[in-house]
Amino acid sequence: MSVSTDNRGQWGSKFGFIMAAAGSAVGLGNIWRFPYITGQNGGGAFVMVYILCVLLIGVPLLFTEMGLGRFTKKSTIGAFKDTGANAVWMGAGAILALCVSFFVLSYYGVIAGWTVGYIYKSLIGATAGFEAFAANGTAAIILSGGFMLVTVLIVLGGVSGGIEKAAKILMPVLFILIFVVAIRSLMLEGAMAGVEFYLKPDFSKLTANSILAALGQAFFSMSIGWGIMITYGSYLPKDSNLVESGIYVGLMDTGIALLSGFMIFPAVFAFGKSPEAGPTLVFQVLPDIFSTMPGGNIIGALFFLLLMVAALTSSISMLEVPASYFIDEKKWSRKKAAWFVGIATFLVGVPSALSHGASDLFTNLRFSLPWTGDILGFQNIVDYIFGTFFIVVVALTTCLYVAWKLPIENIVGELDNGSPSFKAGNFASKAFVFFIRFVCPAVILLVLLNMMGVFGIFAGA
Repeated sequence: MSVSTDNRGQWGSKFGFIMAAAGSAVGLGNIWRFPYITGQNGGGAFVMVYILCVLLIGVPLLFTEMGLGRFTKKSTIGAFKDTGANAVWMGAGAILALCVSFFVLSYYGVIAGWTVGYIYKSLIGATAGFEAFAANGTAAIILSGGFMLVTVLIVLGGVSGGIEKAAKILMPVLFILIFVVAIRSLMLEGAMAGVEFYLKPDFSKLTANSILAALGQAFFSMSIGWGIMITYGSYLPKDSNLVESGIYVGLMDTGIALLSGFMIFPAVFAFGKSPEAGPTLVFQVLPDIFSTMPGGNIIGALFFLLLMVAALTSSISMLEVPASYFIDEKKWSRKKAAWFVGIATFLVGVPSALSHGASDLFTNLRFSLPWTGDILGFQNIVDYIFGTFFIVVVALTTCLYVAWKLPIENIVGELDNGSPSFKAGNFASKAFVFFIRFVCPAVILLVLLNMMGVFGIFAGA
């Protein structure tokens, strides 16, 4: 029995696909993680290394996953199965990718729920006390449930009628909101000190640690290793220019990350805050900054609105990965698959919602590996296992599978189709093969081994 066209779906336009794929890549990590990682690693020099990593590593991997999806016209599980993957390739590549999207979405909804809560808190001027806010388990569960409901309703609309239509609206809104907040931040007295920190490279602060951090940020920010780009690539028409689309996605993802720095650093320096505040910057430092600005309530609400929009564009893609498995492989209707995955991820996310003070069990839960030390809290544990470690494993597996197991000529053919500048045997195609076979696996393996503490640098970060 074949899957119906209505279930499987296809992108209605190149613009729609680019918006959806870029929306998947652009998430909370671009808007708050990139600035604080940049702040912790010296500013301008880190930014330059990050851009190089995106161009040399991120974009080839993006091509690889999108090409595999379009070649097979299947989501992650089907893409590996239909190309003859054995149990090892299936487990370390396809099945782990599905698990990554499912489990990351389970706690991603909790964080996204916080952004919804902070829109209201900003408007009423009650942004203090993040710890107390996060410790309210009932509120966290309700907010997470509401966010997941919106995600499910969008995915129910299908590829072109739901995901694509939403992305066409949400991504331009996201750009506008970031631009508005960035302009307001740049107008603050003392803002230029933040701009100088952000743009002026100081190579004396560039270490092996910071280079690996740049690699990791580029890698994770582009939704590589989640199964997302394989799934989204499977909905592309055969005659579409995959190379051009991939470049646009990479540029948009990087552009939003870079623009986010212009929101954060001018405001941080203008109000005498530390650029190394870390992950707490969004919910603890920035609300204090907004509260002192003229019209700060509105600016703060806009900022958290854009965070929510960014989270939604990513959550849609994360839900689509496991949902597409049930549609493609189990022949479920889209409605059944979307509701099942949405409810399941919400329920699995409840312990994460309770792990910030609402439950002693989930808050104080400990997990460790030989190279990590103690990881405290259910959400942090799930984030490390699925949102950090397994992403790298999946990406390495996918890269090796395409480069050495699957005839790579199949992927080159997908890149060739529709792209006048990318023809089999020319410099561009040969460079792609070289990077996917040698450079990208070596770099990913380096990151993986470093995460495991093999080199004694960047361990546990």
